[in-house]
Amino acid sequence: MKTLSLPIRFGLVTSAVLIAYFLILALFGKHTNPVFSFFNAVITVFGIYEAVRLQKLKDTDSFSYGEGFKTGIITGFVATFFFTAFFLFYTTEINPGFLSELLENIDGVFNIDIGMVTFIVAIMGVATTVISTLTVMQLFKNSGNILQKK
Repeated sequence: MKTLSLPIRFGLVTSAVLIAYFLILALFGKHTNPVFSFFNAVITVFGIYEAVRLQKLKDTDSFSYGEGFKTGIITGFVATFFFTAFFLFYTTEINPGFLSELLENIDGVFNIDIGMVTFIVAIMGVATTVISTLTVMQLFKNSGNILQKK
């Protein structure tokens, strides 16, 4: 459990930042514009980056690609889980009209219910997590190149 505490902590902090960002957008009425959700990826990348960076600092000698990848994935999954739970609570209890407002901003006619939108939010979070972790691990992986001095 000790090895999971760092990614879980960073996942909780990342989800708190995602929730705060969403609520700030809601304060200005911009939370129904899907374009602003792209910044969620930036928040997620930063949370994963910091978790992997601290994991590497903590375990300098035994740090491996697999350990860093696991740290990033757990961080992102925890953040995705809690943000998705908040999103479901927000759309059902706090602002039940959110779904209709959101669909008005998207061109086309969709017959989507709250379960489908929540599923889409979760899938977007998981996809962002995997891509972010793979990207961040390119910075922290140990190079297999052998440098030869002349």
